[in-house]
Amino acid sequence: MKRILLTVAYDGTAYHGWQLQGEQPTIERELNRALSAMTGEEIIVSGASRTDAGVHSLCNLAVFDTEARMPGDKYSYALNVRLPKDIRIRDSREVSMDFHPRTARTEKTYCYKIYVDKFPNPLERMYSYYTYFSLDHEKMDEAIKYLIGEHDFKSFCSVHTQAKTTIREITDAKVVREGNMIKIFVSGYGFLYNMVRIIAGTLLEVGRGKYPPEEVKRMLDAVDREKSGPTAPPEGLTLMNIRILDPEEAEV
Repeated sequence: MKRILLTVAYDGTAYHGWQLQGEQPTIERELNRALSAMTGEEIIVSGASRTDAGVHSLCNLAVFDTEARMPGDKYSYALNVRLPKDIRIRDSREVSMDFHPRTARTEKTYCYKIYVDKFPNPLERMYSYYTYFSLDHEKMDEAIKYLIGEHDFKSFCSVHTQAKTTIREITDAKVVREGNMIKIFVSGYGFLYNMVRIIAGTLLEVGRGKYPPEEVKRMLDAVDREKSGPTAPPEGLTLMNIRILDPEEAEV
């Protein structure tokens, strides 16, 4: 028996998220199907980030166990022949049987994209949130800086979270503008359910002038979901990177 680590990129538009949901199309279901057909075994993958419906990824990590003899680095080629074109394996390798990306120390980076113009861009509609409101990205950047560090993020997570604690640490956060696109980057050691989308929704309201940047600090201190902004739609969110902090843990 050996454990294989996959780096998975996908366009989440057509899927009901990462994890299995009955017969609904999900990323996990497609991976299980392709791997089981390849190996002749009943394969169930386990991912580092269980992204929501409509959310995209460039580098989600997933592991599965198999008795197949195929070298770890060959799974990426074999799987890409069998998977839909909106799911691609960017890397595959054998790792320690004790390694799991969900429990390993990792730093994740997300990007939320907002397209601002008089009219929407049809080529961006699946990968960004559109608004015709003018946004002050500098005030948004000022506001997000209050979230850097270790805090109780209860104000910025879904009331339906099942996390044992709402304390998390954001290591870096910034808002940049590139032409008509505003990008919100957030990196941290762990994220709560809907956390990045609530941060994005709150920053949208700061950008529109509904709140001053310092109001985000008061929202954070309130530890009350009702005090922060709305949850931004899923299509603007992409998981950009997962960095394994102790890579030697994965070594065979």
